Amino acid sequence: MDEESLLLSLELASGSGQGLSPDRRASLLTSLMLVKRDYRFDRVLFWGRILSLVADYYIAQGLSEDQLSPRKTLYSLNCMEWSLLPPATEEMEMQTSVVKGRFMGDPSHEYEHTELQKVQIKEETRLVSIIDQIDKAVAVIPRGALFKTPFGPIRVNRTFEGLSSSEAKKLSSYFHFREPVELKNKTLLEKADLDPSLDFMDSLEHDIPKGSWSIQMERGNTLVVLRSLLWPGLTFYHAPRTKNYGYIYVGTGEKNIDLPFML
Repeated sequence: MDEESLLLSLELASGSGQGLSPDRRASLLTSLMLVKRDYRFDRVLFWGRILSLVADYYIAQGLSEDQLSPRKTLYSLNCMEWSLLPPATEEMEMQTSVVKGRFMGDPSHEYEHTELQKVQIKEETRLVSIIDQIDKAVAVIPRGALFKTPFGPIRVNRTFEGLSSSEAKKLSSYFHFREPVELKNKTLLEKADLDPSLDFMDSLEHDIPKGSWSIQMERGNTLVVLRSLLWPGLTFYHAPRTKNYGYIYVGTGEKNIDLPFML
């Protein structure tokens, strides 16, 4: 992640009062460059920060050349030393679904659940599961930022010059940054208007519940900002007619399960 987009992400997130000190920002930039080099990632994204009771988790993700292949997730408690997290599994999600409330900020902390039997659930496992759920539900990318090659791999579109101002205001111009789920269920007729090299992910416009995104133009209409109401803390930004876009999560890792009743 380049310095400019990282600073813009942090600035937008600091609207919620969660900015980083200049020292921490510098550590973050330096250490992420080392992470990219040491793990040989194609690119590294600063994913965000999970606010915890003792110490916050800073999260980064490494991507390979194929942009939709599984991302590697790392966490740090000090923005300098990073630890690789294991991949998420369905079993982890089931295990951790019983844990409620804030994160502690200690990866080795164990939650005890004693409904039917006594189960020990490590906080690190919960961290993996929550990041995966947020990724699947609300990681966002603008239409055109990635393209599908005729041979299958998904690449960064070097010719992407940003969405137009009118396109940038529509939810249909944004995709879920993950393998498609809904697209596979579309009929051939529904797919007729889609460009297979660009429209290979699910659009945000059909998200359930409807109204789970707020979309606003900010900074004198030079920046479009999407915020998730389902996972409060997820902010996506794009400067129309430029290559600048990104998302960041700064929150407690708690889903707004009451959203359907609030809309």
